[in-house]
Amino acid sequence: MAALATVTALTLALSTSAGTGDLGPGSTPAGAGPVSLSRSPAHGPCMISGGPEVQMSEGVPTTTGYARSTGTVRALTLMIDFSDAPGQGSALDRYGEFFPQTAQWFRTSSYGRLDYRPETPVRDWLRMPKPFAEYGIERGAPFDPGYRELVQDLVAAADAKVDFRAYDLLNVLVTPNAGPSALDTVLSVTFAANGDAPIADGVPVANASFVYSRQDDGSGSYGRTGYRVLPHENGHVFGLPDLYTQEGGGAVGHWDIMSEDWGANNDLLGWHKWKLGWLEAAQVHCAARSGTAEYTLTPLARAGGSKLVFVPLDARSGYAVELRTRDGNDEAVCRPGVLIYKVDAQVATGMGPVRVYDSRRDSGGCTRAPNVHAELSDAAFTPGETFQDPHRGITITVAAADLSGDHRVRVTRN
Repeated sequence: MAALATVTALTLALSTSAGTGDLGPGSTPAGAGPVSLSRSPAHGPCMISGGPEVQMSEGVPTTTGYARSTGTVRALTLMIDFSDAPGQGSALDRYGEFFPQTAQWFRTSSYGRLDYRPETPVRDWLRMPKPFAEYGIERGAPFDPGYRELVQDLVAAADAKVDFRAYDLLNVLVTPNAGPSALDTVLSVTFAANGDAPIADGVPVANASFVYSRQDDGSGSYGRTGYRVLPHENGHVFGLPDLYTQEGGGAVGHWDIMSEDWGANNDLLGWHKWKLGWLEAAQVHCAARSGTAEYTLTPLARAGGSKLVFVPLDARSGYAVELRTRDGNDEAVCRPGVLIYKVDAQVATGMGPVRVYDSRRDSGGCTRAPNVHAELSDAAFTPGETFQDPHRGITITVAAADLSGDHRVRVTRN
């Protein structure tokens, strides 16, 4: 068990990665468009932003070049294999590991605002012209030369049967026997807003997710939750950063699929739902004024009602406040309550742009679910508990909860 825990911790630390690239003048990825962030003039102080050098910034709105995340999104999904790693079983069996679960996950998380439609015009394994070993892919690093060659070969192999102009993003489901086990290293990777992408049918293949070996730790949960690596990777094509750090999921834990995509099901943070255009302006409150104000929060998993309070600290960061319960995509919430976390738009992907505050530090958490960061599992604040930032003069108190489960929070700015 100790050895398995060590391997799991290493795997979570490596997790998956995303690569981005600046778009060239006049180039637009197929299906890309601005995220329809709902906002009002009152949200101005909460529109934090990072510098152009920040990779996949948490700033709002999301920069251009990524796939759109509202309305109907067509996801071209191809299953590929190699002469030294022939496809195991049918290609459609591999497809069935991820669908319809991924589409349902996005439907639930977005309150129906993202109509995710996977399409498989090539229903058999698409054989690459070179053995997998010759591409030299050893880690999920999107700028490896072997990756560009693989994408070019994939486009050439599929082009006769696929009109790439018809799709918003690309999923590549690699045969699981190509490369090492996910317990050893995670090869899954995403190219997002990649202006240096190969061209297919006149459009750049700029938003593409690759999934390799199965994230199966032997706990018996893979058949139910193993698909979640794909929603994580697709989060990158929509512009979301990795929330894990080199130490693993210790910054955010299991409160967002961009932090941990192993183990039990989990949702996205409210901040990400706003970034993706899934929350209306009236559901997001900007607590920028001095004094005290109260807000009623409804559970994030429930459609409708107020979802997010943001307390800006400066032009690049602030505290986010939301209510999390065990519902919808959140099956691992063992202590429902108000989650408080800091968002910093100046911190790049994989460097800890979001940090959850733990209401019960060093408690050991309240869950023993496999591959769930236990320490932060009971991080949420409950009625009567308070978060304070004395240096900034900010106090956030969970004042009460009603019979319907809604919580009232009080924000004071001195």
